[in-house]
Amino acid sequence: LKHKTTVRDEQGVLEAVEHVHEMLDKEVAAGTSPTNIFVCGLSQGGALAIASVLLYPKTLGGCAVFSGSVPLSKSFADRVTPEARKTPVLWFHGMADGVVLFEAGHAGCAFLQELGMACEFKTYPTLGHLLVDEELQYFRRWIFDRLGISQGTKDARPSSSSSNHEDLH
Repeated sequence: LKHKTTVRDEQGVLEAVEHVHEMLDKEVAAGTSPTNIFVCGLSQGGALAIASVLLYPKTLGGCAVFSGSVPLSKSFADRVTPEARKTPVLWFHGMADGVVLFEAGHAGCAFLQELGMACEFKTYPTLGHLLVDEELQYFRRWIFDRLGISQGTKDARPSSSSSNHEDLH
């Protein structure tokens, strides 16, 4: 059976999206650049994350969806602003996911690409409906790349002018 989104389901999603938009607006009002904001979620949280990004009127730093789907019908495509379409999306999905089927995730990313959005789809052949460290490590690198943060092999620690390190020769 294919899940069909009902009007009531979409109304609930839209109400939740409004709460996310309020949080985003507070961050922006506090001085955070929208391009430094990332909205992410797992499963239903991933569905809420992508819906929130699609309907937000600004370009954000990015959106990551872990084992989620697009909870809105394609009729919402005309509500996605040109600014929202510039938000990059990273989508993770396991092919062994029995809760949110792989096909639903793949279709969601394809829908975003039809909107002209950049959506990178990462497939994990044996992964079920859960989050694994491999995804998080890739996600971390992806965010750092978007923010322009160098990811050297050394630990990033604040330097101290009064350090008492000994030189090792």
